[in-house]
Amino acid sequence: MRKNYPENLISATGTAALAAVFAVWCASNSYGAVGLTSAAVSALLMLALCLRFVPVWCDAWRARETLSLPASDERYICSKIFAAVLLWNIFILLLGCVLRASFGVSESMAQYLEFWRCTDSRHYLDIARDWYLSEGEWDRLVQLVFLPGYPVIVRAVNLVVGNYLYAGLIVSALCFAGSAAMLYKLLRLDMAHGSALRGAALFALCPAAFFFVSPMSESLFLLCCLACIYLVRRGKTCIGCLFGASAAFTRSLGIILLVPVLFELIGRRAKPREYAAALLIPAGFAAYCFINYLVAGDFFKFMEYQSVHWNQRLGWFFNTAAYQTENALAAIGSNNFWGLWLPNILAQLISLAVMIAAVKKLRASYTAWFIAYFVVAVGATWLLSAPRYLAAIPSLPAALALLTEKRPAFYATAALSLVCGIAYFAAFLLRWQVW
Repeated sequence: MRKNYPENLISATGTAALAAVFAVWCASNSYGAVGLTSAAVSALLMLALCLRFVPVWCDAWRARETLSLPASDERYICSKIFAAVLLWNIFILLLGCVLRASFGVSESMAQYLEFWRCTDSRHYLDIARDWYLSEGEWDRLVQLVFLPGYPVIVRAVNLVVGNYLYAGLIVSALCFAGSAAMLYKLLRLDMAHGSALRGAALFALCPAAFFFVSPMSESLFLLCCLACIYLVRRGKTCIGCLFGASAAFTRSLGIILLVPVLFELIGRRAKPREYAAALLIPAGFAAYCFINYLVAGDFFKFMEYQSVHWNQRLGWFFNTAAYQTENALAAIGSNNFWGLWLPNILAQLISLAVMIAAVKKLRASYTAWFIAYFVVAVGATWLLSAPRYLAAIPSLPAALALLTEKRPAFYATAALSLVCGIAYFAAFLLRWQVW
């Protein structure tokens, strides 16, 4: 009983806190029965995940972790994974051209590539070309909300390529392939070769994979996150946290890396200097805030732009489930239902279900990372990009690798991901509000 006391206390406290927050939220909102039901389902799924996670968490901290050693032959395998995903990236680009032609769009290859400026890509490419603007058109001023990590790399590559769009596509392709290889390296610290390979394959085949092809920051962000955790687990905490700082300089969600990093450091009873190195991660985001100050005279100007222009603030993840479900019902039969609301809702529910199923097998720090990431990313008050955001959390392919140990399960999951990916990609190419 004494051994289980921490688990029981954490579980009871967390359950009571979530119940209280949900009750207060219900009292202050006017959603219909369907919206409230959807919010309750989301909250209950998260509660189930957390309750299953607590014993894994406590066991991980009771046992003293040792530094992980890499697999002996992984360099050759990683090269093959890198090459395969690079070819997969090119295939996705070519498939997009074929699909747009089948939709009746007549265009040259150069014109087709210009299509990839849609969504947030144009903002990143504008920043790479012109940096942030302190005066001018409103649409250009609000680009300050997009973090500078990716545009800085694109600007550097453009010095060689001479075209910002092509430079962006090259950076994304290399980082996409690099992320798959790094994911394999990370999974090999805990899994057999076959399981790690399945994780890398299912990552590359995820329905939102085309976002890693697009000239946006997801691929670079993910590569930095994976490098951070891999190096921290190898005991190279300072270098790893420099990659964590780069992730936080690329996307604000990079700050969440503090959760798995601290989880790993506590688990292995790290030295004080390693905890100090973890402060490099928020320093990356602090550098972005300093850029806000230099451009707009306010360290947190991005928060104002997010709120005023995009109606984005921090909220509760179950509130997102409520408004997305109600918007989906209102949009049934329209393009917005198929391209926007349904994929967003499914991404949230399926990711929670996958993590619930895998939590007992998955490394504790990866589950902690997912929970923190999900709460923040999905909690946005006007979320349109749940599939894209959730594709960039490595906990999900790691969980799927553990859940598909039998070949039929892996083949079924891969086939379903591929079919859903083609359908979602088609909606993106048709601009059915896929963000």
